[in-house]
Amino acid sequence: MSDIFSIIDFSAPSHEVAPQLIGAQFFVNGVGGIIVEVEAYDQSEPASHTFSGPSARNASMFGAPGCAYVYRSYGIHWCLNFVCSPEGHGAGILIRAIQPTKGLEIMRARRGVEAERLLCSGPGRVGQALGIIHAFTGRSLRKRPFKLLPAVASVDVIHGPRIGISKAMDLPWRFGLAGSPFLSKPFR
Repeated sequence: MSDIFSIIDFSAPSHEVAPQLIGAQFFVNGVGGIIVEVEAYDQSEPASHTFSGPSARNASMFGAPGCAYVYRSYGIHWCLNFVCSPEGHGAGILIRAIQPTKGLEIMRARRGVEAERLLCSGPGRVGQALGIIHAFTGRSLRKRPFKLLPAVASVDVIHGPRIGISKAMDLPWRFGLAGSPFLSKPFR
């Protein structure tokens, strides 16, 4: 199997990298599945955590491409982003939904739900199901506990506006696997 880092250039703009992640396989300590939904963010637009420049919270988003940026959403859930663009430019891709394939019983225990569709259908659910913690921020996606593999088959990628934000909502930077029942919300 090819190395995803030879296929995807994480130093490219986030909205170019994001659709390439649909269908890729992602695991944290052996638990995970197929990425079916992502959203791209860039420091040039006000919905990004990096819009106001570097801070203690978002420093890893300005770091090396191909690393993790983890943040707490609403003080409840850890959410995972893949850092993109050249170092010094704050951009990343929020992992919104995964089709679970490995470690389902672990995910069920962490999430407290049985339904496979509800295990990783939303960024907070992804974080909880995969055991994402703040200590992962800044870590390379090439190293443990992460494993990122290319898609095993070609996929049909759809796109539309991002959701759950109140700024720059018109950008069509949400990408998903067409027809997937594991999306966080249907595409319009």
